[in-house]
This record gives sequence, structure tokens and C-alpha cells, in this order.
Amino acid sequence: MDEAILLKYDRRVPRYTSYPTAPHFDAAVGAREYRRWLERLDPAIALSLYIHVPFCSSLCWFCGCQTTVVKRYRPVAAYLDLLAAEIDMVADVLRPRRRVAHVHWGGGTPTILKGGDLLAVMARLRRRFDLAADAEVAVEVDPRSFDPGLAAALAAAGVDRASLGIQDFAPKVQQAVNRRQSFDVTKRGVESLRANGIDAINFDLMYGLPHQTVPGIVATVDQALELAPDRIALFGYAHVPWMRRHQRLIDESALPGARLRLALYRAAGRRLAERGYVAIGLDHFARPADPLAEAQGSGRLRRNFEGYTTDDAGALIGFGASAIATLPQGYAQNAAKVPEYRKAIEAGDFATVRGIGIDDEDRLRRDVIGRLMCDLGVDVAEACRRYDQPPDHFAPELARLAAMGADGLLTIDGPRVLIREQARPIVRTVCAAFDRYLQQDEVRHSAAL
Repeated sequence: MDEAILLKYDRRVPRYTSYPTAPHFDAAVGAREYRRWLERLDPAIALSLYIHVPFCSSLCWFCGCQTTVVKRYRPVAAYLDLLAAEIDMVADVLRPRRRVAHVHWGGGTPTILKGGDLLAVMARLRRRFDLAADAEVAVEVDPRSFDPGLAAALAAAGVDRASLGIQDFAPKVQQAVNRRQSFDVTKRGVESLRANGIDAINFDLMYGLPHQTVPGIVATVDQALELAPDRIALFGYAHVPWMRRHQRLIDESALPGARLRLALYRAAGRRLAERGYVAIGLDHFARPADPLAEAQGSGRLRRNFEGYTTDDAGALIGFGASAIATLPQGYAQNAAKVPEYRKAIEAGDFATVRGIGIDDEDRLRRDVIGRLMCDLGVDVAEACRRYDQPPDHFAPELARLAAMGADGLLTIDGPRVLIREQARPIVRTVCAAFDRYLQQDEVRHSAAL
């Protein structure tokens, strides 16, 4: 497909890890509303738990996460007391013990924790919630600061999946984003995890970083595949210095333009396909027998704030500063800064400061956007039937997609929209047609490509 056609639709659009997306959260949802939502949560619904650790030992300049650099462990230890209190508060509202199908540790750098402290938090979760015997427990790992001895504690805590950040192995790229990480350091981390029985390994790679070249990103993919990961997330770097001030430290003149970004994405994806990995949604790849690939094949693939997942729990509870809960009534987010989070928790209240309630129109549009993001296709009439809407409810949206159809990016067959494989990079632009909150070319979003 002509790259000029794809570049024509390179617009600023959300990543659609939720709908409505986080920029539309506001103070209308606070601690009182969150408590009320929890009280009304159906006890039969399985839960997914997210634990946010907002600390790192150094700052990567590309980072878009909520995190703080710490040089001492004391702030981390104090934060764990807050986490424990929040876990107890939520569990007290949700009595009796609720079933949990998935646990995800994110950050920041969750593996900045000492092994005993991580075990203590997991033990509290198991006391206060009913973790299913087959519950997946996943953790994000920074190989640069990963103590191989921590792998034993992770295994003892029940961790069975680890996601390791790599981004790019080229020294020039690493220097430009303040993340120096050798292949050997990464290899040692993988080997220590596998030696302790944590065999499900994910890697995070990134395209769109300064000084990246097509041969360079292919070389990074080849090196990564030497370690035989089960999954690879190939994220596009979102340069949003108006939101993340530390990104101003990156030399913008060294960033690849839209054409090179597209070439980087295509080259990395092509090499992964050559090595037998299956493309998952927008930016993930997995071995054909991996549960993620199997979920995509059977229409069970899901997308949430961690990216693509097999997690189909009916609600997600977020613990920690900036963590977001996804409940049937809507989204609720904790205070992003640790001092504000601490003040609320120490006062014995939830730290919720923003969110958004949703109605059936939002749920319908979320389903449509979700299927497009996961399956690259959706039958909008079928989605409408589930919400008692007429089959032509999305006629204006389909009309807006007609130009993309004429350009060969997708097909519209009656109510069914199917994005062509070559147009996978601009799936978010297609989804944006169904977003009733989005203002065109909002500067707070990153470009599609």
C-alpha cells in the first residue's frame, strides 16, 4: 500500500486503552462515587487487580508513565503501607471476599521492591481476595536494576508472567533517551526468571525514538528474538512534551518523521512475521500457540490500560497513585501524585480524584471501538442490537469512513467494517470515527503513526 495514503490519515488520536479515554475524566467522579460503585458491584463478577508502583531508579526520557526517581528505599517502603491500607479499604467494601482472575504489577518499576515486601503485598491480596488457582500474576521488569535474587521472590509470590522493557538495543538510541541497557543485562534477567519457573516472557520494544534506523530496529528485533520471548509489544513512541516535561530533554531534531516511523514499524513487524510471530491488534505480536494469539483467533481478545490481554474479568480495581478502576458504572482514577494519594489514604478515604460515568451509548461505542482495535473489524448492526439501537444508528460514522474505503484502507459491507491488513497502523484513526468525545486533532493525543 502506498505510504502516502497511510500518512494522509496520520492524525492525533487516542490509544483507546479505554473508552471514553482518560483525557475526558473529570472531578465529577470522586471518592464518594467510587465507594458507591464498589458497593453496587455484582458479587458474581470476577475481578482483575492492578497495583501501581510509581518509582524508578532513573528516568527514561521517553517515559509516559506516572513515576518518580528515588535514590533511597524509605519512600518506597512508606508507599507500601499506603497500598496495604487501600487494599483493606476496598476489600472491606467488597465483602465477602471477591474472586480475582488476574493481577498485574505496573509502574514505574515494580521490581524496585524488595522481595519480602512484594511477597507481603501479595499475601495481603490473597487474604483479602479469593485469587483463583489459575489467576495470572504479571509483573513489569526493568532488567537494568533487576536483582536476579528477586526472581525467586516473584515466583514465590505466584508471578507467572514478566514483561521486560527493552525499547532498542542500539547504544546511540539508548543514550539519546537516557536508557542504557545491554543485551547481556537483558539476557541475565530473562535467564534468572526462567530459572525460577517464570516462563511466560514479554518484551517491550519501541519505534519512533531518536536516531532509529530501519537496519537498526531490525537488528534490535533479531537480538530480542535470540531470547525467545512469547510476546512482543511494539509501541510507537508518543512525543508529548506538553504533557511529560522530561521529554523536552530529547533532541527533537533526531526524532524520525512520519515516513520513517512508518518504515520502522513495517520493518520490525515484517521481521517478527518472518520469525513466526502473529500480529495482534495494533502493536502486539505473539507466538501462534500463545494465549494472546488464541484469544484473537476466537474473538476473545481484549484491550485495557495494560494493552492487549486475555483478561476478561468483569471489573478492574486499581491500587496506588494514578491507578484507574474500570467498573460497570464507569472509570475512577486515583490522585496521580503520591503526596495527594497519601493524604487521602491516611485520612481513611479513597484517593479517587477524577473519572467518568458511562451510559449505554458509551458502552456501545466502547464495544465497537474495542472490536476494531482487537479484530480489525466489527459488525456495527450486531453491536447495535445488543443495546437496543436501530441498525442504522452509526450511519453518520460509516459515512465518515467512506473516504478511507475509497482509498483502499477498509471495506464497508453493509453494517460490517473490515480494516485491511496493510492499514493496521492507522486502526486508531478508524476508531476515532466512533468517538463522540473527540475533538479533531486534539494536541493532547499522539499521532496515529
